[in-house]
Amino acid sequence: MSAPSAKLPPAAPLLAWYDRHRRVLPFRSQGGPGGGHPNPYQVWLSEVMLQQTTVAAVGPRFDRFLARFPTVEALAAAPEGDVMEEWAGLGYYARARNLHACARLVAGQGGFPRDAAGLRELPGIGAYTAAAVAAIAFGQPVVPVDGNVERVVARLAAEEAPLPGARPRLAALAGGFMEDPAARARPGDFAQALFDLGATICTPRAPACALCPWRGDCAAQQRGLQEELPRKAPKRARPLRHGVHFLLTDSVGQVLLRRRPPRGLLGGMLEVPGTPWRDERWGEAEAQDFAPLPGLSWRRVPGLARHGFTHFELEMVLLAAEIPALLPPDGMEARPLAEAESALPTVMRRLLHLPR
Repeated sequence: MSAPSAKLPPAAPLLAWYDRHRRVLPFRSQGGPGGGHPNPYQVWLSEVMLQQTTVAAVGPRFDRFLARFPTVEALAAAPEGDVMEEWAGLGYYARARNLHACARLVAGQGGFPRDAAGLRELPGIGAYTAAAVAAIAFGQPVVPVDGNVERVVARLAAEEAPLPGARPRLAALAGGFMEDPAARARPGDFAQALFDLGATICTPRAPACALCPWRGDCAAQQRGLQEELPRKAPKRARPLRHGVHFLLTDSVGQVLLRRRPPRGLLGGMLEVPGTPWRDERWGEAEAQDFAPLPGLSWRRVPGLARHGFTHFELEMVLLAAEIPALLPPDGMEARPLAEAESALPTVMRRLLHLPR
């Protein structure tokens, strides 16, 4: 049953807390009251990187990405393969393809749209990212709603309906913050204050309610429900799929790689050649039909590599062989092993980490 009241607390205490305790992040707006807005390219890039990825992982990768592609025009002009390789290890690789397509559109039209509606029209930009860029980069009076904001609002309102069904109501409640003049005057700072509150105080487990600037206004805390909210509907079990991959190296330490088709799962990324991924386990004999070179003596590497995707779990067997010199077949390439590892997505790196 939902809380009978969903009155929102005033924005001023949260903004005052944020001015004292904001996190220092490479991609963070440091404007403060009356300050300027950050570079929209950097805001957009950071928000895309942070989707399904931790702040700790994004920080150094953000700096490295900017060093290679310092402007949206530089990103637009880069070959897609270079962008995909720079993204390797961050996961959810459709983000990189959409990032590149978006950069080309933005560079072609001379800049980013300034409002959430215009930003939503760009490739790969959904409701959250559009609102985040609009608020933080352009000072538009909108509230971006990510998991942190959902959790904060669910607790403030003691909203007991489970996610994901409760999302529209939580988003509508969060939007009500912009009726407060203090939030409306600093929408970018207010959005980041909500993010920080959820990340550091109103955490999923053991929230630090005694340190919260809104502790006297939180319906969940008053009712002792803060650790129970937001509720979540039970997750469905993910199916298990199986694959066999072939690690072919030569005497100077090069490894044979293949680039995946440009669209679909891990589209455009490099991979260790292998079988398709399917529900049934592969027999080693039938898997040999997918070996990159015929007639070699492949040995089974001990152990299994496992990786979790959004909709399925993957279990992979690795077969290895070595030849004196690699002459890559059409559609494949040879790279030094260290360079290959940095260019491969995480799922493929797990194969390289098996003890050989």
